[in-house]
Amino acid sequence: MRKFALSVALLALGTIAAPADVMKPDPREWDDVLEKARGETVYFNAWGGSQNINAYIEWAGEELKERFGVTLRQVKLEDTASAVATVIAEKAAGRETSGSIDLIWINGENFAAMKSQGLLMSPGWAEDLPNWSYVDVESKPTIRTDFTIPVEGLESPWGMAKLVFFYDSARTAVETLPQNADGLLEWAKANPGRFSYPQPPDFIGSSFLKQVLIEKIGNRALLQKPVDEAAFAEVTKPLFDYLDALNPLMWRSGRAYPQNYPAMKQLLADSELDVVFAFNPAEASSAIASGELPATVRSFTFPGGTLANTHFLAIPYNATAKAGALVTANFLLSPEAQARKQDPAIWGDPTVLALGKLGAEDRARFDAIDLGVATLRPDELGPALDEPHPNWMERIETEWKRRYGVGN
Repeated sequence: MRKFALSVALLALGTIAAPADVMKPDPREWDDVLEKARGETVYFNAWGGSQNINAYIEWAGEELKERFGVTLRQVKLEDTASAVATVIAEKAAGRETSGSIDLIWINGENFAAMKSQGLLMSPGWAEDLPNWSYVDVESKPTIRTDFTIPVEGLESPWGMAKLVFFYDSARTAVETLPQNADGLLEWAKANPGRFSYPQPPDFIGSSFLKQVLIEKIGNRALLQKPVDEAAFAEVTKPLFDYLDALNPLMWRSGRAYPQNYPAMKQLLADSELDVVFAFNPAEASSAIASGELPATVRSFTFPGGTLANTHFLAIPYNATAKAGALVTANFLLSPEAQARKQDPAIWGDPTVLALGKLGAEDRARFDAIDLGVATLRPDELGPALDEPHPNWMERIETEWKRRYGVGN
């Protein structure tokens, strides 16, 4: 999911009780939820920068309308933090009901901000959804912990993410590819101008900073706790020393950056970059299927591990269409919707479900998916590196902008 920094104090991250919901639907009474949802319009605030994701949401809306009488309206965001800010403003104005947002695609510091300020529908509802029984809580720990913050059923898992790099095999030999962050720096020295990343706080650009931080920091356990300001400069020195060395070796000598991931992907297609990256193992295959990248593009990852997380759906405490939002979240968690989402020809977003929990018909949906020529098998993806505590990223993005931001 796409996530950006929000300037909110995140030191005390316990769940704050939200004001009492009026006639809040109970997912344990599902027939009642379905009845209340019929006729509701769900305003779904979701990143709108990808045509295939928008098309998938449009498909989901058609299914929700036909099956449950729920109308889904996607509010296309550039910055998820803007949706959080809307809910904050509504709470400050005393708008405890009839909020303008019913469902948000979210994770990381935006979830932490909403949880800490009591902006989410509570108590935890996600684990009471009918389709929760299929969720892979056994082998995917990030489903119950979002960037170190306990989820506590306040958001429903939607998809998995893992940082994966890719390249055009027609131009770049596989044996020359970097195997870690240090290797990438050496590769950039040998291939100046052929690598870049989106400018933070773009989600993908910030994810690259986290990958390097995790690899370069002396004690990774520090990242699982809030930033210690007194030690920040010393702890992050290896990261910024690395970026100081990398910056002049990048595309346009680090004086400009791709606006976002789609722009970076286009630079690979236009032969301006040789190595790019995404937070989706099937992204290269999906881009090949849509004609955005040539068929010679292939994926690779770092054997020592890359960043991984889960992205979620959350319901604001003052949502107008709470029942409709529950029905939407449950449908998007269904084997049918999850299998369609995992298909690279449609989106390619990995499922949060445990295939062993599915019946034969639903398992067959996943077995029939052609993951594509550029998608790595699970055993090829390498270890998953844990996301840092949310306020590390906000602090690092601020320092990055001071040092390297365009216009500085």
